[in-house]
Amino acid sequence: MIEIKKGMNESEIDDYVNYVLEHMSLEEKIAQMSGNGLFMKVIEDKGFGKRAYDAAGSKKFNIPPFKFTDGPRGVIIPGSTCFPVSMARAASWDIDLEQRVGDVIGKEVRAHGGNLFGGVCINLLRHPAWGRAQETYGEDPFLLSEFGVALTRGVQKHNVMATAKHFAANSIENARFKVNVKMDERTLREVYLPHFKRCIEEGCATIMSAYNKIRGKYCGHNNYLLRDILKGDWNFKGFVHSDWMYGVKDTVGGVAGGLDVEMPRAKYFKVKKIKNALEAGKITEAMIDDAAGRVMRTILNYVTKEDPQNYENELIGCKEHYKVALETAEKGMVLLKNENEILPLNKNKISKLVVFGKYAKVKNTGDHGSSNVAVKKVITPLMGIKRYLGDSIEVVYDDGKDQKSVKNTAKEADVAIIVVGLNYKDEGEYIKEFRTGGDRDTLSLHDKDIELINTVSAENKNSIVVLIGGSAITMEEWKDQIPSILMAWYSGVEGGNALAKILFGDINPGGKLPFTIPKDPKHLPYFDKNADEIEYGYYHGYTLFDKNGYEPAFPFGFGLSYVTFSYSDLQVDVKNDKVIGTVDVKNTGKIAGDEVVQLYIGFEQSQIDRPLKLLKGFKRIPLKQNETKNVKIEVSRKNLAWYNPESKSWEIEKITYTLYMGGSSKNDELLSIKFEL
Repeated sequence: MIEIKKGMNESEIDDYVNYVLEHMSLEEKIAQMSGNGLFMKVIEDKGFGKRAYDAAGSKKFNIPPFKFTDGPRGVIIPGSTCFPVSMARAASWDIDLEQRVGDVIGKEVRAHGGNLFGGVCINLLRHPAWGRAQETYGEDPFLLSEFGVALTRGVQKHNVMATAKHFAANSIENARFKVNVKMDERTLREVYLPHFKRCIEEGCATIMSAYNKIRGKYCGHNNYLLRDILKGDWNFKGFVHSDWMYGVKDTVGGVAGGLDVEMPRAKYFKVKKIKNALEAGKITEAMIDDAAGRVMRTILNYVTKEDPQNYENELIGCKEHYKVALETAEKGMVLLKNENEILPLNKNKISKLVVFGKYAKVKNTGDHGSSNVAVKKVITPLMGIKRYLGDSIEVVYDDGKDQKSVKNTAKEADVAIIVVGLNYKDEGEYIKEFRTGGDRDTLSLHDKDIELINTVSAENKNSIVVLIGGSAITMEEWKDQIPSILMAWYSGVEGGNALAKILFGDINPGGKLPFTIPKDPKHLPYFDKNADEIEYGYYHGYTLFDKNGYEPAFPFGFGLSYVTFSYSDLQVDVKNDKVIGTVDVKNTGKIAGDEVVQLYIGFEQSQIDRPLKLLKGFKRIPLKQNETKNVKIEVSRKNLAWYNPESKSWEIEKITYTLYMGGSSKNDELLSIKFEL
């Protein structure tokens, strides 16, 4: 018998798995294709998510199980570090930081006894009303790709298998179990799949199928998605497991469709059901061997690697990890408006500061579904402000419920900070039994929040609105009367500390929006949270706004700083397989600041229907006062291709392109230059 040992190479692992498959019974092979139960563990633990849940594995052949825990806000097992939600992390536009977040998560998964992290959520934000928007990285496939890869890289460094999810086109929450998503081939290949492909190229170990249907077939049964594209076109070597509880609808559909593992227990992948399907000729033993082999091979690829370190319990929620959570919160907050330079606040010129709104005092880290990280201590906005100021300024709190009190308190204060937004009941994973989460019916704030903003701003000209949420919030009813608006997101355990440091200028905000905020929600794609069927078009987000000439309230990639930046001397060079853009960026302010330099490629001269421009590169750079840096961003030539459904291939047009570089997707904030391929 071949021996399992540390440091096995791929060839040795393949030989061992082939040996095991030759000596396993049919029942033992089928045992690799499902989770090892859930309900008794939940009862024993008095709750879900308190351990890593095991699946597959074989004691007889010395193959450990994979042990699943969820994300993406951090490891959901209690005590873990609770990071800002993925959308907030995307707003940092800092992929090196996201890899460090993955590094922390990988360590904590291992310290909890797990070896698979199901939290690389890269579903595209087609419409900001989507309930689980907070779990992903925004509306652009390239941005999703870069952040998904960074998280995967950080997690898998610690021999933890990463799962990219939910494959694919999962962008409606309430109807996720039934909705059939229709789309043409170019939309599928160019808009909804590139980020998954990029994670596979990076070596992402596993894929989680989505609940919804695509073109009439459930994603967990969809042989075109799973067999033809994922395992065929992309040559994916890992395994596909279902989303939990309802990800498989029948035995034959799942096995024949290319699903390898039913999670978290065997319902349709039971031995008897698979045997019956096999005897009826509806599936083949080669399908079973392929699924079982993929699972065992992937597990061994990770558990036989040498670990880069030890993983003691002391790592879980440690001070060093909280520092990363703080930095992430600081870098992700987006300053949307700052008239008259209200911010940063000067505490030497303030005697009394008032903080309004219930969310100033509530532990509000986001969704309470499968991404929830149970943590006892959270630094709320009010707590962070009070900690920062100590006794230097009088800080008054008003929950905003009594209008008379609000007026009087606002009138007496030097500065009013209004903390408003959403919580787990407004948006998140839809859990009908608990009346939580789901898709949003409106993109605006609650009426009570708008009333609070109007009342405070009428009495105090130095009013600052701090928005809490995981997606776009429209502000047309009130934004013109508020001088300063800051998007603070669901910002994790250290969010209040980060907020205070930004408000008072210790941190210069550098975050940028990972989505478009509309003036009019009618400018967005059609959205029906209860749809049985829906068509996903080729355009959404900034590409739709560009095509139709809509003016957004705040464009994709937008974010202010306490300084300004100037761009000059844009150059483009085409070398071999790369398009290289360079530009000089200068900090024209009086303090240091970070700028996110964005590169877009324009397709205005395309002979086919294509977006006017697409994000193809970005880089967050620090700049000291008056410092100028020459920023270079490279774009792979293949990233300019479009998918030709007739030839079933990616093609690059020989046309004149436009290269844009600047601080947001807004055309008048971008420098441009032409080049040819």
